[in-house]
Amino acid sequence: MTDFDDGRPHKPADDKEEVYFEGSPLLRGDLGRMFIFAIIAAILVAIPILDSKYQWFPLPGWAWVVAIILALVCLLIPYLMIKAVRYRITNYRIDFERGLLSKNIDTLELWHVEDINFHQSVIDRIVNTGDITVLSHDDTTPKLELNGIPNPRPLFESLKQRIIAVNRQRGVIKMDTGG
Repeated sequence: MTDFDDGRPHKPADDKEEVYFEGSPLLRGDLGRMFIFAIIAAILVAIPILDSKYQWFPLPGWAWVVAIILALVCLLIPYLMIKAVRYRITNYRIDFERGLLSKNIDTLELWHVEDINFHQSVIDRIVNTGDITVLSHDDTTPKLELNGIPNPRPLFESLKQRIIAVNRQRGVIKMDTGG
C-alpha cells in the first residue's frame, strides 16, 4: 500500500509552515528610481532659484513653496512605492501584497512553480539586495518578480530546494522531453 492509495492527491505535509522572508523590498534595492526622483526634486527646487536670478519669466512669490512641496513629494514617491509592496515567503507559498490604502494579495503555492531565477547587478551586490523571478503554472500569477530582496542568495537557494521538496511530496516528477 502506498501513500496515494487512500484517495488523497498527495502526501500529507510532514512539516510546519516556516517563514523564510516577510517584509517590503529594501529602498536601497531601488537606487535607480531614487536617483531619478532626486533629480526631478532638484530641478523643481532649481527652477525658482534660477528664475529669481535670471528673471526668465515672472513667478509669483508662492512658487517657492509649491516647488519645495513638489520636491518633497518627489522624494517620498520611491519610499511609498516600496512600502506599497510586501512579500511573505514561506516553505509552502509566496504571498504578494500590493497597495497603500486598499490591498490586493496574490498567493502563489510553491507546487505551481515551474522555474525560479536569480538576478543581482553589481550595485545590488554592493548593497546586498537582489531580484528573484518566479515562473509558475498559476493562472493569476504566471510570473512573479520579487524585487529588492535583502540577502537574496540564501533565500533563492532555500526556495529552489523547497520547490523540489514540495513537488516530491505531491508526487510530481519533472521530465525533460528533449525537444
